[in-house]
Amino acid sequence: MTKKLELHYPHGATPLEPEELDGLIPDYITTRGELNELEHKNIQGAVRWLRGRKSFDVIDSGFVHALHRKMFSQVWKWAGKARTSGKNIGVDWTQITSQTAQLLGDTKFWVDNQTFPIDEIGARFHHRLVQIHIFPNGNGRHARLMTDLLLESLGCTSFTWGSNASSDPLEAEGKRREEYIFALRTADKNDYQSLKKFVRS
Repeated sequence: MTKKLELHYPHGATPLEPEELDGLIPDYITTRGELNELEHKNIQGAVRWLRGRKSFDVIDSGFVHALHRKMFSQVWKWAGKARTSGKNIGVDWTQITSQTAQLLGDTKFWVDNQTFPIDEIGARFHHRLVQIHIFPNGNGRHARLMTDLLLESLGCTSFTWGSNASSDPLEAEGKRREEYIFALRTADKNDYQSLKKFVRS
C-alpha cells in the first residue's frame, strides 16, 4: 500500500514515517489529492459530531485526542493516538503527555485569570498545540479546530485563519500558507503579533 501512495508535502508539513503510512485505512488512495479529499470528508463528519454534542470541555486531554480521532478515524488507524516518532517539528515524543498537560493547565489559568485578551489566548493556545505536535499528522487542522472551539466556548467568534485576505487553502502551497508558517515561526520567538494579525485577516 505505501509503495502506491506518493505524497508531496507542502512547505512546513510533517512527513509521515513508513510505519505511519502503513496506517492508511482505504486501499484505493494513491495521490495527495485523493487523500486530502477523504480527510476533508472525515473532518466534516467530525464537525457534525461536534454539533450533536450538548457540551464538551475543550481544555481536556481526553477531548484533545477524541477530536483528532473523530477527524481522521476513517483515514488513519492511528487517529487520536500520540505519535511515537521524532518529526521535523514538535517536542520529543516522550514529552508529549507532559507538555500537553502543561498547555491545558496554562490555558485554564489564562482563561480563569484573564491573563491575556481572548484572541491572544487563542493564538497562544494554537501555537503551542502546533509546537507540541501531538499526532503523526493533521496537527495544524486539529489545532485550528481546537482553537475555534475554545474561542466559541468563551463566547468569541472563531478565527478566519487568513481566509479574508486569501482564498488559498492552508493545506496547499501558496501565500496564505506562507504567512501562516511565518506567523507560527515568529511565535516560536515569543512574538505573537504576526499570528494575532493572521488569524483575524
